[in-house]
Amino acid sequence: MKKAILIIDRGSREPEVRQELEDICSLVKTNGGYYYADYCFLEVLPPFIEEGIKKCQENGADFITVMPYFLYPGMKLKDSVRQSARISKIKKLNLVITKPLSYHSMMTQLVMDRITCLKKEKSIRYSDLECDILLIGHGSSDKNARDAFVYIVNTLRPFYRAVKFCFLELDKPNIQQGLKNLLDNNPKIVILMPYFLHKGAHIKRDVIADVNEALKKQPFENAFMTSHLGVDQKLINLLIERAREVEEKRLGFC
Repeated sequence: MKKAILIIDRGSREPEVRQELEDICSLVKTNGGYYYADYCFLEVLPPFIEEGIKKCQENGADFITVMPYFLYPGMKLKDSVRQSARISKIKKLNLVITKPLSYHSMMTQLVMDRITCLKKEKSIRYSDLECDILLIGHGSSDKNARDAFVYIVNTLRPFYRAVKFCFLELDKPNIQQGLKNLLDNNPKIVILMPYFLHKGAHIKRDVIADVNEALKKQPFENAFMTSHLGVDQKLINLLIERAREVEEKRLGFC
């Protein structure tokens, strides 16, 4: 059987996003033993979902695993699942759809890895239990998305002095409020973690601008920001695990 995996991302015009997705597809194809791996976008610009599925077929795949590449079970995830299911039904495809990345311990570990990496790069000698963490999410009007984000925040709390959260847009608290919530507790050090998959416009410009503005209003010299989630072997392993869950139910084997 020639299995393909298709990653559905929200969509971005930033070249770094496409490069990250290409790297992820290459690693998932190799590590997961897929015949073909590719990505498509839900919105913003092509290739869109229908084209992504068509390319899988044109490249000889007779079984397609669709991975909605989203951190939260929000509206974007639901849209990608609905579109994929509709196309599969119309074309009578042998196609399965995975769960998103939310509610998995690997995501907690990825955040901790980013914090550990930053501490090493900046020669930060404070122990984890002396560090205050601010997790920055995108934000959504969907309560399920907020719940999934807060779940990650809560799993981090046993490991650090304090863990607070905030959102770039669409929800509260915003970045300025989130930073103030941390600084009100007189931290020794603040580590900000942008909980975003890609180096898109939000990471390259929006988050940095809002953090800098917040620090002007609430000055604090000992504040550092980690990298985003990006391309990581643990994330690749999680993608393959999510794929195997639905493939085994349909096929009875990996």
